[in-house]
Amino acid sequence: MPQPPIRLFGEVLFDHFPDGRRVLGGAPFNVAWHLHAFGAAPRLISAVGDDPDGEVIRDAMRAWGMDLAGLQTDAAHGTGRVTVSLIDGEPLYDIVPDRAYDHIRHVPADAGGLLYHGTLALRQPVSAATLQALKSDGPDAVFLDVNLRKPRWSYSSARALLDGADWVKLNRDELIWLDTDDSPPALDLPARARVFLERHGLTGLIVTLGGEGALALTADGAEARIAPPAITEVVDTVGAGDAFAAVLILGILHDWPLTTTLERAQSFASRIVGQRGATCADAAFYAPFIGQWGLQATDYG
Repeated sequence: MPQPPIRLFGEVLFDHFPDGRRVLGGAPFNVAWHLHAFGAAPRLISAVGDDPDGEVIRDAMRAWGMDLAGLQTDAAHGTGRVTVSLIDGEPLYDIVPDRAYDHIRHVPADAGGLLYHGTLALRQPVSAATLQALKSDGPDAVFLDVNLRKPRWSYSSARALLDGADWVKLNRDELIWLDTDDSPPALDLPARARVFLERHGLTGLIVTLGGEGALALTADGAEARIAPPAITEVVDTVGAGDAFAAVLILGILHDWPLTTTLERAQSFASRIVGQRGATCADAAFYAPFIGQWGLQATDYG
């Protein structure tokens, strides 16, 4: 039976670290990379520059066996770049403006499937208009992965992204910020999340809680909360949220129970923080999860 299409819209870029390393990333790219490893058929809709970095990205995707049909080349703008600094082990990001992924063009797509998008690639009007056109193509579900960094986002523009979303992932601070004018302050977190889900007509809401784990709710009344497992070593946390989101999408596509989805997402994200970088180019890294979860491995390259 053919899989429903999965489209991931947004940035692909290089993270540059203080020690001189350059790591390929961007939330939509990372999620697409993981989904491909888990046997899904994601299509990344993004853009790179006509430059050496863009060629490296194409080569990496080709070697991993990913679909390149949605990756555009923009000769007028360079490939995305972020400078990462680590403060007390937490990453801080200097995001270079006006890059190729800010100018993604719309190519009409078939209806159906799942559309994933974040928030970073919507900072310029070209890519913002393309996302709206992709939503108009008629996906079955829209997954919004919120990642708000002031002052790049206003309250009104962030709230507008909730329109048309079916599943939303955000952290506790983002939930409180987006919900400031709506819910009584006295509500506890699950009650506040439930009000937020119902007010915006969502199918599901996932709230990440840092060291306290995560909370998930669905419109049919399901609720699940998990604590993170003990982690023996944290190498770097960059990309942990993207790993978590990739497995959430797997859970949606495979109709896993909500608690099972959260547990598996947390397990994979915990494994990612134990290695350097947001992705891994070794199929063996993914094999234990594929076996435990009953998935079928993809064809790598």
